[in-house]
Amino acid sequence: MRIHKEGHTFLLVSFLVTIVITISLVYILKGYPILCYVIIFLAMVFYGLLVQFFRNPVRITVQNERHIIAPADGKIVVIEETKEQEYFNDNRIQISIFMSPLNVHVNRNPISGEVKYVKYHKGKYLVAWHPKSSTENERTTIVIQHARGHEILIRQIAGALAKRIKCYLKEKEQVVQGQELGFIKFGSRVDVFVPVDSEITTHIGATVKGGISVLALLKQ
Repeated sequence: MRIHKEGHTFLLVSFLVTIVITISLVYILKGYPILCYVIIFLAMVFYGLLVQFFRNPVRITVQNERHIIAPADGKIVVIEETKEQEYFNDNRIQISIFMSPLNVHVNRNPISGEVKYVKYHKGKYLVAWHPKSSTENERTTIVIQHARGHEILIRQIAGALAKRIKCYLKEKEQVVQGQELGFIKFGSRVDVFVPVDSEITTHIGATVKGGISVLALLKQ
């Protein structure tokens, strides 16, 4: 299993802390062997969960100029036409992906093109499914312009558990569809805003994979 770079230091520190606490508890409770085995088992499960948070599977994206690829693993919770007010200030179709703590947390470029806009916003930590989380939570907004002129907005949103967003992109940078754009620790949500004339190819409740699943097709 590949471990994402965001997890290297965190997992090392967590491993040392888990070992110290487990050994201390086992020593204190050495007269209760069954309880000691339970503690060791729970420590292994806990650390195993931390490791899977930072897994980074290899994803091979099939390059296609019309495809808008899912930027994150998770479940589609919103598909609706709405007014995007930070960058476009006009109507777009919003597609929201909820990332549970069990999902892969790597975020990927939905299209190839030039990064036109990157902005980080401090904010609240409302639960990811809260209607106002997209505009009030801590978040980073990214806009990538397709070679054909289409612009796609991606918004990384923090939540009640996810309180650290990483975005690796910079304005004027050329990016490739499917490559990493960032990371959200411990889940939360990613919104994608696509042109209203896009052909939506997913549905509410669908489970998608970042860099693989096609959310929509750009107009030819």
